[in-house]
Amino acid sequence: MSEHHHHHHEVSGKNLFITIVLNIIITVSQIIGGIFSGSLALLSDALHNFSDVLALVIAYVANRLSTYPSSEIKTFGYKRAEILATLFNSSVLVGVGIFLIVEAIKKFLHPEVINSNLVIWLGILSIVLNSASVLLIKDDSHDNMNIKAAYLHLLTDVMTSVAVVIGGVLMYFFGIFWIDPLISILIAIYLIWASFGLVRESSSILMQFTPKNINLQKVIDVIKTQKEIENVHHIHIWKLDDKNIHLEAHLDFKEDLLLSLSNEVLDNLEEILQKEFHISHTTFQCEYKRDDDKSIIYQKEVS
Repeated sequence: MSEHHHHHHEVSGKNLFITIVLNIIITVSQIIGGIFSGSLALLSDALHNFSDVLALVIAYVANRLSTYPSSEIKTFGYKRAEILATLFNSSVLVGVGIFLIVEAIKKFLHPEVINSNLVIWLGILSIVLNSASVLLIKDDSHDNMNIKAAYLHLLTDVMTSVAVVIGGVLMYFFGIFWIDPLISILIAIYLIWASFGLVRESSSILMQFTPKNINLQKVIDVIKTQKEIENVHHIHIWKLDDKNIHLEAHLDFKEDLLLSLSNEVLDNLEEILQKEFHISHTTFQCEYKRDDDKSIIYQKEVS
């Protein structure tokens, strides 16, 4: 068995730290502004920004943990720290979205006059600082689910801040104060929609589901193209984190090969699987005329 190791883009701790500071500034200014202006949309955006601060701190800590080496009692190290952080952050966003909808409905029933001038200027501040934050971690978000969750927080903040400014302009010129809770509801719906995908994806990794981009039957077909292999069964494919895909399977050989010869078959097979499916780690149990269950998917029940 051989392992394949690949270089991945290293997340910049400095950029994450700057982003955290920027979002603390936004959050504090919007909370103060929301209280003085009476704008729920501004407070909603502040609450979202506060969740960004938490998300970025958690993302940073999880990213550092994921680099810790494995040990005898932690054979996988902390590889899934970032997946747990992703699940937590995206779940928080769903909860924030639900809370905003409830509060917005209350505002619809009891509309209030809002200092729209303050809403507009603080919304613009949020757009500028959040845009800077998005640019700082954009590159890191491409191949890291944990940073992608934090990036999603920030990207939605830019969009929601734009909506807040538009609402502020409408309130300032036309006195349409019900636009404030309406914007809050639109923000909330988008938050829930955007976060649910990450909740589902991180959950599927923790549950060790087969990655959605891998067709199990195609993997089996590729394995069986090796002329020395007659059958493959007891197969499991899962993601350790958002980068590493693992595979384990039982292989029935057509002949009683020497270990040195079977190693050549496995080396070739691992190279093909890495190239075709980006499988980074394989564990094969080599068998010859073994009388065991030949089910492709088999889970022995433990009594």
